[in-house]
Amino acid sequence: MKVAMIGTGYVGLVSGTCFAEFGHDVVCVDKDASKIERLEKGEIPIFEPGLDALVESNVDAGRLSFSTNLATAIKGAEAIFIAVGTPSRRGDGHADLTYVFAAAEEIADNLDGYAVVVTKSTVPVGTGDRVEALIRERRPGLDFDVASNPEFLREGAAIEDFMRPDRVVVGTDSGRARDIMKRLYRPLFLNETPVLFTSRRTSELTKYAANAFLATKITFINEMADLCEATGADVQDVARGIGLDGRIGKKFLHAGPGYGGSCFPKDTKALAQTASEFGASVSIVDAVIKANDARKKRMADRIVSALGGSVSGKRIAILGVTFKPNTDDMRDAPSLDIIPALQKAGASIAAFDPEGMHEAERLMPDVAWAEDAYAPMEGADALVILTEWNEFRALDLKRIKSLLLRPIVIDLRNIYPPEEMANAGLSYYSVGRAAVLPQP
Repeated sequence: MKVAMIGTGYVGLVSGTCFAEFGHDVVCVDKDASKIERLEKGEIPIFEPGLDALVESNVDAGRLSFSTNLATAIKGAEAIFIAVGTPSRRGDGHADLTYVFAAAEEIADNLDGYAVVVTKSTVPVGTGDRVEALIRERRPGLDFDVASNPEFLREGAAIEDFMRPDRVVVGTDSGRARDIMKRLYRPLFLNETPVLFTSRRTSELTKYAANAFLATKITFINEMADLCEATGADVQDVARGIGLDGRIGKKFLHAGPGYGGSCFPKDTKALAQTASEFGASVSIVDAVIKANDARKKRMADRIVSALGGSVSGKRIAILGVTFKPNTDDMRDAPSLDIIPALQKAGASIAAFDPEGMHEAERLMPDVAWAEDAYAPMEGADALVILTEWNEFRALDLKRIKSLLLRPIVIDLRNIYPPEEMANAGLSYYSVGRAAVLPQP
């Protein structure tokens, strides 16, 4: 089957490449000529483990290609995916659908035969209706269907999520569109992956509901972490205790500095805006948004407190600036709140991240960027772990103590056992657990 994927951002590039791996003929389209030129040279514009090798193998097999020409790309395609960005609109937090509608208009102007136009981008309820109306207005009598097929990819594990998903959700009332989507996902049907066919609006809302629920779990355990600190309980054990309940589950119960990334912040805000437009209440989601924003801002105060109430004139080493490991994504990362707040309080910052420093340098130009994990620690008054990259999980604790001016480690991801840090002579401050001081 020929497939056109409009947009070569995170979702479009991963999805297009994986569809090619399924055996389909995929053309990925983007207006950005420099991005297409890089892809044609084998350069991947995002960091996602395994994506470079998968792109290379499918390009070599002739199943995956890249183009700036949408008209040529959609010619003969049975499925045309819209996978462009839907960032939060300034002012009200609603999803900005400018790129979605621009893609729909161009599809309408160039479609030469029946195809299913599929919204892969995360879009508010009713967007599919508007896309369909827009195309019909521009091309009355055109034979096409519009379907919704939201993505559920985790950055850092996107290929595995696409190839072995928990489920696939498709929103359409058209039998013809349903048959095409079944053929498209045939390898997953063979693996007995649950494929849920719903109405288009149900599919659109399912994506937002899923992300809002996960954001709620994160925010809940973060608030439990605060309560643990106040009562002397251990949030790690609380998370295990409730996570073993099959009704709750253990995932997304890791206390930390708050959620970030390309999905949760903008999707919770967009869901809240949609609810407001329809006159429905999502007070839990509203509270989650407020609590998460406040938490990220409070993390700098936590660091200042661990350093005696002032960081003026102090040097702080930071490990990890991306919103999560195994990605170079800096969107809404807690570091973007924490580091500037520390600098405003008078601290100088030295930092290292395995993949995110190129983008972070543009966003935070006054940081001293290091070449490895140990370099920022030399002469620093404290070490702060902001992102739980695997390479930070087995650091040489004796070396850390020898490099730091003062043996203070503030771990906002709880990746070390407190007793181990104390035994190494380090004052250890984590999240939702009591601070542990060095053993005499």
